[in-house]
Parts: sequence; C-alpha cells; structure tokens
Amino acid sequence: MRILGIDPGLQRTGFGVIDVEGQRLTYVASGTISTLEAPRGDLPLRLKIIFEGVQQVVQRYTPDCAAAEIVFVNVNPQSTLLLGQARGAALAALVAAGLPVAEYTALQMKKAVVGHGLANKGQVQEMVRRLLTLPGLPGKDAADALGLAVSHAHAGASFAALAAQSPLQRRQHAQYRKGRTY
Repeated sequence: MRILGIDPGLQRTGFGVIDVEGQRLTYVASGTISTLEAPRGDLPLRLKIIFEGVQQVVQRYTPDCAAAEIVFVNVNPQSTLLLGQARGAALAALVAAGLPVAEYTALQMKKAVVGHGLANKGQVQEMVRRLLTLPGLPGKDAADALGLAVSHAHAGASFAALAAQSPLQRRQHAQYRKGRTY
C-alpha cells in the first residue's frame, strides 16, 4: 500500500510518500509545495498553487490513501482561518482524486513517531530519518508529512479492524432533533 502524508501550510505544504508492506516501511518521495513566489496578499492564487501541487503529487506517485494533519487553533484566529483554507485546498485535491483521507492531529503524529506528543520538529525529523533509513534529515514540513504517513501506516490497520467489527460513524454536530439542537 502506498500512503501520501500531507502537512498543510499556506506558505509551505509538506508531502511525504511511503510504501507499506506488512511492517516494512519504504521511503518513496517527499518535499514541499511552496507558495512563497505568489504575492503575499493573493490568497486565491496561493490556494490554487496548493491544490494543483497536491494534484501533481497524486498523479506522479499514485498513492492508495492519504493522511492529513488536522488544523490546531492558534492564538491568532486569522492565522487559523488561513491555515484552514490551505488545508481545505489540499483536502479538496485529495478527495477530487478519489483518495480516502485519514486525519491525525500533530499530537497523535508525534506520539506515533517519536513516542510523546510534545516532541519538537528536530526530534520528528530524526525519528522519520531513522524509521525510513534516510541518508539525511528531511525538511521540517516534509518530515511532518512523512510522520503522518507513518502514523497512518501504524494506526490505519487498527482503525480498519475496528471499523470492520462495529460500524463507526462520524458524529453529526448541530443536528435538529425534535426542534432542539444538540
């Protein structure tokens, strides 16, 4: 199985591709989709670059599934909104390509890769290098994306087994029931 990890960002969106065969993880590719050459105030152009960049990665490496990072809430709400839009562009490209997408928080990824959720970027880079036997450290955004792919390789099988045993359903928020919201 080939897994694509996506670490969304408005300036740099990291991607990482790994192959999984049993317990064996093999590095395929990684990198970043940069929007730094686009004018800083041109949000639609930046989102287009992210969308098309993710589409190109999917076309080139033909993954079977994807794992993306869930956006955390920053102190600055404007930054959170912008990051959410970048994430939306990446997710739209993945879904448009027909890929199933799993979502993990940064804490979940760090726990799966490093062993604790408060790991710093350098620790994630080093553990990804070791797990995938890379000759050098991947970039920070690419390391996070590879970490998401590794997390999905480890947790995805468990989630699939749970789903096969009992139907898991997403919780529907703000649904009306007998005239009330819950």
